[in-house]
Amino acid sequence: MTRALLVVDVQNDFTEGGALACGGGAEVAGRISDFAASHREDFSVIIASRDWHDPDSDNSGHFATEPDWVDSWPAHCVAGTAGADYHPALDLAVIDAHLLKGQGVPAYSAFEGVTSDGLTIADVLAAHDVTAIDIVGIATDYCVRASALDAVEAGLDVTVRANLCVGVSPASSVAALGELAAAGVRISVQ
Repeated sequence: MTRALLVVDVQNDFTEGGALACGGGAEVAGRISDFAASHREDFSVIIASRDWHDPDSDNSGHFATEPDWVDSWPAHCVAGTAGADYHPALDLAVIDAHLLKGQGVPAYSAFEGVTSDGLTIADVLAAHDVTAIDIVGIATDYCVRASALDAVEAGLDVTVRANLCVGVSPASSVAALGELAAAGVRISVQ
């Protein structure tokens, strides 16, 4: 089985001090880097996604001055801003492919992103004959969840490494992990 590691949205705006901060985001960024470095040989490719929203736009209703916190949010991860940058604790040297998602539209799953060359994650995975994917990152209850569900739909063997994820809230993160397990995702806590 050829495995990939997907690092979802480990960005400044989703960590402490950011526009949509998840508690523990900075710490998980460092733990992901340590894991990726010590397990590099386990993965044929390591992919990272980032929210990359258009400036001066509501991104098809994704941004709102009075967000509902379900489908609309405060401005975050605006292309070219410090908030859209990867968190500095994430070691970019281990990442082979970078995906940008949400360019003008709401996008939660890394499967909605593209590389700078226009490749989708499916293209990158196929180029490496990947049949299994481990998913880590931010946020368990939103973008990690959506990416894992799309990975299952794509026919991959999916593991979410819950110890290398943080969510918006504990309750919705537990619910998301339960939903993923019911969909056939393996949930690892080590």
